Amino acid sequence: MTVGRICIDSGSRTDVVEDLVIKDRRHLSEDGFVLPIIAINKLKGTVESIPEIVMRGFAAGSEDGFVREARRVVSATLDSSTPEEKADYGVIKEKIRADLKRFIVKTTSRRPLIMPVILEI
Repeated sequence: MTVGRICIDSGSRTDVVEDLVIKDRRHLSEDGFVLPIIAINKLKGTVESIPEIVMRGFAAGSEDGFVREARRVVSATLDSSTPEEKADYGVIKEKIRADLKRFIVKTTSRRPLIMPVILEI
């Protein structure tokens, strides 16, 4: 016998939502997410364009200034990375995530989900 709240998904009584999923959804609804999108030439290890920053459910004070600074942070991370690091998407994504997280927490005191996206050119 189950006691307490049960959360279900998609109107189906058999799809019980786990506590971790509820926690993740609450985090996304409160803090949103940020997607830094970077185009990297895998053969040369070079960045092909200015990083794009997509934000959903996350608003910073003056959004244009915030996005400009976030791009600068991502660009600085890429500039300080070796071609080998840029070619290893796991490494470069983690560096970008860590540096962007530091910047966002420092400037907004919020903790959005940060998911770097690497486009291979």
